[in-house]
Amino acid sequence: MNQSNKKNLEFIINSGVNYFLQDSPRNWFENEKKSQQSGFNKDTGDKKTQIDEVIKDLQNHKSSLQKMATKLVVYDGNLNAKVMLIGEAPGRDEDQQGIPFVGRAGQLLNKMLLAINLQREDVYITNVVNWRPPDNRTPNDNEILEYLPFLQRQIDIIKPKFIFLLGGVAAKAILSTPLALGKLRGKWHEYKSLNLEQGIPTIASYHPAFLLRSPQYKKHSWEDLQMLQEKLKNEL
Repeated sequence: MNQSNKKNLEFIINSGVNYFLQDSPRNWFENEKKSQQSGFNKDTGDKKTQIDEVIKDLQNHKSSLQKMATKLVVYDGNLNAKVMLIGEAPGRDEDQQGIPFVGRAGQLLNKMLLAINLQREDVYITNVVNWRPPDNRTPNDNEILEYLPFLQRQIDIIKPKFIFLLGGVAAKAILSTPLALGKLRGKWHEYKSLNLEQGIPTIASYHPAFLLRSPQYKKHSWEDLQMLQEKLKNEL
């Protein structure tokens, strides 16, 4: 096993699971990447234009959060991703760099993705709220409702095959439920939009920042990741 794969095992080992990665991890999106390298992908171009419009609208949207934050944080990753990851809101590091999940929680998220043979460039990563709340506090209900339309537009544009929700804020926003995350995780839900022909299979799990504070829940997060991995296998 090469050195890179040894590092990828860290998240799984900490989850209390015995698991071995192949020396050459399978990339579920390899064929898509090869086709995109052959020339300009019209679908990607159209999506980029539409996402840029969302970004422009967010920049022009005046809110109290914007006044106290440094940089707008919208997305990272692949516009043609099959998987969309939705977190809570930017933290300090994200606010400084303008990219979601780049701090310690982001490093853990990278390991979580590698554990199921995915990388950041394979997925689309965003948040419910796009400006950092003061002192990294949890976004309140009004802020969630304020930014939810921008998130819904992103989902309609990207059209992911699956949505993976990271934390209670994302679960509340997308699943429209007051239920605690512990009662939502471990099962598939469906996100529906009037602008999409079909509902999107959606699973809720713990936010990486929460896992850093409470590592005993990593085993549950690993179970949720395995459910996603199984869905991706069935897509091949």
